[in-house]
Amino acid sequence: MTHKLRKLLLTACALGLSALALAPALRGADKAADKPLRALYITGGCCHDYNNQKVIIPKGVSARANVEWTIVQEGGTSTNHRISIYEKDDWADGYDLVVHNECFSAVNDPAFVERVIAPTRKGKPTVLIHCAMHTFSSMKTDEYREFIGVTTRRHGPQQPLEVKNLEPKNPIMKTFPEVWKTGNEELYAIEKVWPGTTSLAQAYALDNKRDHTVIWSHTYGKGRVFGTTLTHNNAHMQDPVYLDMLTRGLLWACDKLDDEGNPKPGYGPSAAAAE
Repeated sequence: MTHKLRKLLLTACALGLSALALAPALRGADKAADKPLRALYITGGCCHDYNNQKVIIPKGVSARANVEWTIVQEGGTSTNHRISIYEKDDWADGYDLVVHNECFSAVNDPAFVERVIAPTRKGKPTVLIHCAMHTFSSMKTDEYREFIGVTTRRHGPQQPLEVKNLEPKNPIMKTFPEVWKTGNEELYAIEKVWPGTTSLAQAYALDNKRDHTVIWSHTYGKGRVFGTTLTHNNAHMQDPVYLDMLTRGLLWACDKLDDEGNPKPGYGPSAAAAE
């Protein structure tokens, strides 16, 4: 064996050993990237089919993104129930994001509401769905409304909606149609869009002859907030247009959405959810 050939063989062996040494680290990196986002989904209260929506939303999102769910449902159909986990300051610890889909308009204790919104202000990604915007609506002060990013206290009669995409280049809205037409649906009257809130879509109300923001994003303190007043009816909530939009908003809140509106590597649908 020549000296040159021996040197080549030794180099090849060294490279092979290096690759073997790196393989566990690379597998570990893949495993970390594929670790699902841990979502805390809070629901219950008046006027909505929360029993079915707690299935529709987690299942629909997990078919599109790598998310696992813990579901807290309390309060029956009341308006004044205090979700028990909110009694502790650390209620959101251990989760990557919080999804609010509850409706308890009669709760108006400022200290209780402060515990609800504090995790977002400290940096917890947050998603707000439909009647979460009317939760705590009996509050006389605006702390919760500032957290939401809009002020709303009522909705008109159900009507067909034409939901217009205002920001088609925004990653959340890149694949949302120019206009999404629904059947009869609730349209929340938006009294105020708070400074720093980006209106992503709007719809026109037949009762008050005004356009109202229906999808938006903003930052509250250190936490990203994605909100939508859509939808009341399960048929629209199950629509792929809605579930695609909600998933992109959730990923944006967690900083796991790329500029093209796709999940960042490791945060697409898991193999189990796609089966």
